[in-house]
Parts: sequence; structure tokens; C-alpha cells
Amino acid sequence: MSIPYVYDAGVLIAIDTNQRRMWAIHHLAIQEGRRIIVPTIVVAQAWRNPRRQVNLGRFLHSCEVTPVGVEVAKAAGVLCGKAGTRDVVDATVVTMALTCGAIVFTSDPDDLRHLASTAAAKPGLVIRTVWRPPPMQ
Repeated sequence: MSIPYVYDAGVLIAIDTNQRRMWAIHHLAIQEGRRIIVPTIVVAQAWRNPRRQVNLGRFLHSCEVTPVGVEVAKAAGVLCGKAGTRDVVDATVVTMALTCGAIVFTSDPDDLRHLASTAAAKPGLVIRTVWRPPPMQ
């Protein structure tokens, strides 16, 4: 059985902007039969215009878009409190990944590493950086 993947919004943005490296990672994951999880809150963070995000919409059909239940939401809130952060989306990604023993793919590894270290789960969370978006102007 292969280790699942959890994608954050950076992955969805990479797909939406046609970053080839992320497409390759995703296609390989599908070929390997991996479970690919995208929390619904991550979709909300990346989804802006359905007319322009047709490829992203198609991509999401190849993922397990998972609702965030009340227990995960509570755990993510507690994690934010312990870590002294406010990004509930990142905390949700970390919480879901730790719950199912997944590898996280992100464009924001520093914040996720801080949250994961605060969670102090054993074994530690594996985080892979897919790309870095250009700095905001």
C-alpha cells in the first residue's frame, strides 16, 4: 500500500498555471495508485474563476476532494493556537496529513514545517516543495 498525498493550495495554483513538474508528480501518483487528498478548504483558497480554471476543475476530478469535518476543524484550530498562527488552511492540511499518514505537497514549506513541529507527531510529517510562486508585486 502506498503512502497518500495531501495537496495544499500551492499545488492547485501550480496546476492552474500549468507547472509541468507538478503535473508530472500528479500523473506518477495516479499511476502508482496513490490516494490523493485535497481538503475542500484548499479548493476554496485556490478557486477564483471557473471560466479560467477549467484545467484545475478537471484536475480536481482525479483527486479525493475531502470535506473538513468538525473534529479536523477543531484540531486545526487548536494547532493554530499552539503554533501562534492564524492560517487555518495550512493547519487543516497538516492535521489531515498527520491523520492519514500522508506526504504533503506545498509551495509553502516553512509555515507547514512550523505547524508540523508544533504538532510534534511521531513519525514527523514529510513535506515536499513543488514550486515557489513568484513574489507578489
